[in-house]
Amino acid sequence: MWIFNQILTRLFDVLFWPFQWLHPWWAMIYISLLTGLFMLWVFRLTSNQAGIKNIKRRIKAHLLEIRLFKDNFALTFKAQGNILLCNLKYIGYSFKPMLVMIVPLVLIIIQLNFRFAYLPLTPGQRAIVKVKVQPDLDLLELPISLTSTSGIVVETPPLRIEEEGEIDWRIKALEPGRQSLFIQIGDNHQPISKEIYIAPDNTRRLTKLSPLRPPAKFPNALLYPLEKPLPTGTPLREIEITYPSGHFHLWGLSIHWLIVYFLLAIAFGFGLKRFVGVEI
Repeated sequence: MWIFNQILTRLFDVLFWPFQWLHPWWAMIYISLLTGLFMLWVFRLTSNQAGIKNIKRRIKAHLLEIRLFKDNFALTFKAQGNILLCNLKYIGYSFKPMLVMIVPLVLIIIQLNFRFAYLPLTPGQRAIVKVKVQPDLDLLELPISLTSTSGIVVETPPLRIEEEGEIDWRIKALEPGRQSLFIQIGDNHQPISKEIYIAPDNTRRLTKLSPLRPPAKFPNALLYPLEKPLPTGTPLREIEITYPSGHFHLWGLSIHWLIVYFLLAIAFGFGLKRFVGVEI
C-alpha cells in the first residue's frame, strides 16, 4: 500500500507542480477541468451513447405530449408514467459509467484532500498534537514525551484523556519550513516522528499537508497516503496535528473545497460535452 501511495502522490506532485506558488483557486480550476474531461472520456467509452440519445428524444416527446394533451387526463397521466420509465432507463444507462468512475474519483479526492483541506501553521501560531495509544496500555502510567526540531516549541506537558486513549500537547510554530515532532515512549522504543509544515507567512499557496500519521491498516493507510504508516507493534495508534481548515472563499462565502471541486468538475463536464462529442 505504501508503494502504491508513493507512486500516486508523485503523479499528483507532477500535475500540481506549476501551481505550487499560486493561490489554490488556480489549481482547483485546473484539476476540476481535468476531472471533467476524465468523466466525459469514461462516459463515452462505457455508456450506451445511442441508447441515451434515444431515451432523451423519447422524454422530450412525452413532455410535448403532456403539453399538447393537457386537457386529456388519461393521456397526460400515461405520458407522465412513460417519462418516469424513461428516467429509470436513463439511470440504468448511467450506472455503468458511474461504477467505473467511482474508484478513480475516490483516489483523486484522497490526494486533493491534502492539498486543499488544510492550511499550514505560520510563525507564532499554535496547534494541538494528538497521540492515540493502543487500548491495552495504562494511559496514566505510560512514560511518554514529545520533542521537536528547532522550528517548534512544545508549550505544555502531556494532557492525558483516559476515556479517549489520547494524549495531547500544545505546540507553537517558530520558524518556517518542514519540521518534525518526535514521540518517545519509555526507553525500549525508538522515537516516532511526525512531519509538520510551517509557512513563512499568511499568503495562501498550494501546500501539501498531512494532519495524521495513520496505522498500517486498511483503510487508514489508503486515506492518509502522504506519510509512511506507523510501524507495526508500536504502542501508538495514530498521531494527529490540528491544522486550520482550508476553505475556499467566494463572494464573501466560505465553501468547503469538495463542494467547489464537484461543482466545477460537473460544470466543465457539461460545458465541454459537445466539443468532446459525448451524450450525457
